[in-house]
Amino acid sequence: MIESNSIIKVTRGENVDYIQFNKLLELGVNHAYTLRRDGIDFSNGVEAEEESYKMLCDELGMEYENLAKPHQNHTRTIQIIDKPYKIKDLPETDGLMTNKENIVLATVNADCILYLVYDKNRKVIANIHSGWKGTYKRIIEKGISMMIEEFGSNPEDIIVCSCPSIRGCHFEVDEEVKNDFEEKFKFLDLDFIEKGNIEDGKQKYHIDTIKLNTKLLTDLGIPKENIIDSGICSVCNKDEVYSYRADGEGFRRATAVITLK
Repeated sequence: MIESNSIIKVTRGENVDYIQFNKLLELGVNHAYTLRRDGIDFSNGVEAEEESYKMLCDELGMEYENLAKPHQNHTRTIQIIDKPYKIKDLPETDGLMTNKENIVLATVNADCILYLVYDKNRKVIANIHSGWKGTYKRIIEKGISMMIEEFGSNPEDIIVCSCPSIRGCHFEVDEEVKNDFEEKFKFLDLDFIEKGNIEDGKQKYHIDTIKLNTKLLTDLGIPKENIIDSGICSVCNKDEVYSYRADGEGFRRATAVITLK
């Protein structure tokens, strides 16, 4: 069972279970990442989606009417938000950013990394979806660069928290994807790929996207102590975290939400 520790706080709410990052709580940032629970599903357009968000917002003291949720499609697009948006109004978008109070930025996942980002000086937040395709496109790097360029952020003031996601132990790819990643990120001189099993005569590989993104972040000047990982693999913890790879067809999605007071 996932339990509270020095990095995260776990809350078993009346209707929704979720984790929060202690560092963000210390800084007064209202946020959460939801855990698996019967009847809860944040997938786009499913029957339970609206009620799930309403219950989550009620438990966190957020305004459901102020929700902004994009239509994620593994892009490199990040939008600066100044008001609530319905999903149809944010097509092909995988990151949201704002310095406006009470806007609730939401993303969803079922293995992909969701990054909650906060500039404690400029008071800017971001919520960024980085699956393996988004990681390949370096979306988290783009998000930090946008904070710097659009809001004058100093990397030393930025906190980056990674929610539960599939980790290197279970993120298995074929040789073609492995080769693409090796070529794309050879400039980093980073060991982030391990050889896996041979399946149906084909060699498989494991990619550590958390490690890869962390290197991109530190190279941008974000201190290591400001990069906070939940340490939770969605597949290893499939009883409590939604996972596409573990659940297969009919999988559900979790959400990460963040707002400024």
